[in-house]
Amino acid sequence: MSEIKRVVLAFSGGLDTSVILKWLQQTYACEVVTFTADLGQGEELGPARAKAELMGVRPEHIFIDDLREEFVKDYVFPMMRANALYEGLYLLGTSIARPLIAKRQIEIARAVGADAVSHGATGKGNDQVRFELGYYGLNPDIKVIAPWREWDLTSRTRLIEFAEAHQIPVAKDKRGEAPFSTDANLLHTSSEGKVLEDPWQEVPDYVYSRTVNPEDAPDAPEYITIDFERGDGVALNGEGLSPATLLEKLNDLGRKHGIGRLDLVENRFVGMKSRGMYETPGGTIYHTAHRAIEQLTLDRGAAHLKDELAPRYAELVYNGFWFSPEREMLQAAIDHSQRQVSGTVRLKLYKGSAWVVGRKSPNSLYSEKVVTFEDDAGAYDQRDAEGFIKLNALRLRLLGRRGA
Repeated sequence: MSEIKRVVLAFSGGLDTSVILKWLQQTYACEVVTFTADLGQGEELGPARAKAELMGVRPEHIFIDDLREEFVKDYVFPMMRANALYEGLYLLGTSIARPLIAKRQIEIARAVGADAVSHGATGKGNDQVRFELGYYGLNPDIKVIAPWREWDLTSRTRLIEFAEAHQIPVAKDKRGEAPFSTDANLLHTSSEGKVLEDPWQEVPDYVYSRTVNPEDAPDAPEYITIDFERGDGVALNGEGLSPATLLEKLNDLGRKHGIGRLDLVENRFVGMKSRGMYETPGGTIYHTAHRAIEQLTLDRGAAHLKDELAPRYAELVYNGFWFSPEREMLQAAIDHSQRQVSGTVRLKLYKGSAWVVGRKSPNSLYSEKVVTFEDDAGAYDQRDAEGFIKLNALRLRLLGRRGA
């Protein structure tokens, strides 16, 4: 342990990472550098700085970075271009944040000459894998310290006892047993554990923090438009917006109309099943709109190939392989497909749902002349279908004759 002189800790200022900070100082006799990422989680980050200073971290070694625009532009939007859904449902809100945090930690470690990085993920979850695959992908020789896999502070009671013994402030609302744990960023809020562990029991209403109950949402629908350029959202209701601002405004609309709730039992990478509740209001609206503009602008072959690639892409993100060559290869193919994905989608928001009610694009492959039942234009000769069908039926007819 003596070789560790300086470590960069992913630090929220909460109970767990505050205890980790002190534990690192004691166990490794090292200097701790704290890094707190603003990913739009909606929390005041000033207390994290104050807590770190109180615990002896030098001011120049306290990093609090606003990463909201980078998060949406370079992580959320590329993933949304892929239409990635883990196990067909989950929009990967927690998963997609981890590689950015890992990247910034490694950058800080290089800048301050740190020997190691550390995180507060437990030994049971996916986040330990995501963080550490990110670390090693960016710095193969970095030392990783994962306290939950080393220490004996295996309960909330033990954590609070350690905090009190070392004069670490613990908020009054953190002293009791937490009814569930949460993680939040600009894309989503996830909740799991405790009251959510029985998958037969309905999620209690007090767990939801990001969306109103759809039953209590406005009784009148709201219509919006989203403009896309080359696969990325660029405007809401005709107003040009940055990536983070666009997602933030979609979050407000999703909250208002109760959109984006998901109760999911998922397969963790580490092998167990877990039940989580996810709220992804703006992301759900955005995902629906992106698929709609692709309906007009993507060729069938490209669209169907994308749908085959999407589950693989989603699994790579979920499992923590953002910095892997296979994810980058998939991203290159997906980004190539988005060159003509531009246009406008109109949606109807109402009582927990976002419906597509209109779409238009200067690059549309949709032809009214070809598809219309009023076939006076002669753009499609129905007699051509006979040969098409017979050629496609040839092998089936041969099989049928053999069977007879």
